[in-house]
Formats: sequence, C-alpha cells, structure tokens
Amino acid sequence: PDYILIFTSDGNLFWLKVHEIPQAGRHTKGRPIVNLVNMGQEEKVTTVVPVREFKEGRFVVMATMQGKIKKTPLTAFSNPRKAGIISITLEKGDKLIGSVLSDGQDEICMATASGKAIRFNEKGIRPMGRSAQGVRGINLRKGDKVVGMVKAAPGGTLLSVTEKGYGKRTDFKEYRLQSRGGGGVINLKVVEKNGQVVGVLPVKDEDEVMLISKQGMVVRVAVSGISEVGRAAQGVRVIS
Repeated sequence: PDYILIFTSDGNLFWLKVHEIPQAGRHTKGRPIVNLVNMGQEEKVTTVVPVREFKEGRFVVMATMQGKIKKTPLTAFSNPRKAGIISITLEKGDKLIGSVLSDGQDEICMATASGKAIRFNEKGIRPMGRSAQGVRGINLRKGDKVVGMVKAAPGGTLLSVTEKGYGKRTDFKEYRLQSRGGGGVINLKVVEKNGQVVGVLPVKDEDEVMLISKQGMVVRVAVSGISEVGRAAQGVRVIS
C-alpha cells in the first residue's frame, strides 16, 4: 500500500494509508482532515509527502519559517502512532513550512517572503533524530520569513508566486551554490504592485501548475506560458 506523511505547522507528523482517504469529485466539500488524523485545532497541514517504502538511504528534509533546516532518515518515520509523532522541535514562534524527500545528494533551495533565496547542497546538513531542532539554513533579515523550500532540480526552473498573483521562473543555475546559513541572493523584486512571495515550486517547461487562492478559486496554467527571466525581475500576472 501507499502512504502519505502529513507534516503540520507545529512540527508533528501523521501517517495515513492512501486508501483511507475518501474519493470524491471536485465539487464535493470533502472531509475535514482532523477527522482522518488526530491533529490539533490550530495546526495546519504544511506538506503531504507520498511514500511507498521506508528505504534506507532516503531522508526527509524540513524547513522552518525562521530559517532552520533539518534532515532526518526516512526510516525514523516508519512507525508512527495514532496521535502523531514529533518530526522537528520548534523554537517559540517558529513553524514548519515545508518537507521534501531526498536521496542525501540533492541540492536545496529556500525562498523568503521579501524575495531572497539560497541554494546549497544537502550534504552540508548532518542527519539528525526526530526531536532535533535543525541548523541554520538561511540567515534572515529582520521581519523576513521563509515561505518555501524545494529541491533544485537539474535543468529545471524555480517558479515564484506573489500574494497579488504575479509569478516568474528563473533557472536554478542563476542561484549560485552557497554554503547553508548564508543570506542568499535576490530571487524576485518585491514591490507594491506584486506583493511579497507566498510560494515557490520547481518546474520544467512541459509542466502545468494549479494556483489556488485563499477563497478557493483555482486556475490551471502551462508553465511554458510564464516567462523565464532573471532573478531580479518582478514577474507577470498569473492569477487575478
């Protein structure tokens, strides 16, 4: 059977068999996820990671809002409990914002709300247990926060989307490889017109993406229709 690992903003992990998720059409309301796993009322799902086997040599890389990064062997999550388990210990006020599966050799890219990003090799992160806090991934300026963390796919581009519906793509090679913990480089020029960055995604020309607003409006766009531009660009409108 396939499983999904559900990581929450509070740093908890819940484990669900895919066949336990009710199947329904797109107009159906669906069931609250708190009815499927034992989440707290204030917790939010930050990442859903599909897993078929809990193999040795694979890792879960996690990033927090305050710039921490952590790598834990996937096998550490193979025996979860009904009430959930801790995936990362968070400092006061911090939140888990993203998790990805890795093979231990991947490059990681972290992006911030104010338009900065850093690319580094995950080999610079030593594996840690579930209860560890992690290490510094990016050095944030005052008032900034991490909004996304992805694997830097070879030959791919980083799609960045802002709160006012603007987006742009930039080749990962434009983000020079650094050591983790640095301040990063400019990723997107944040101005009044486009607003702060709210999300990033690794994409290729043949991909399509779906953008979903807070009000539940959805638009599906071809990645090839979003301009590939330099790091300092403001982007173009992708959703109204």
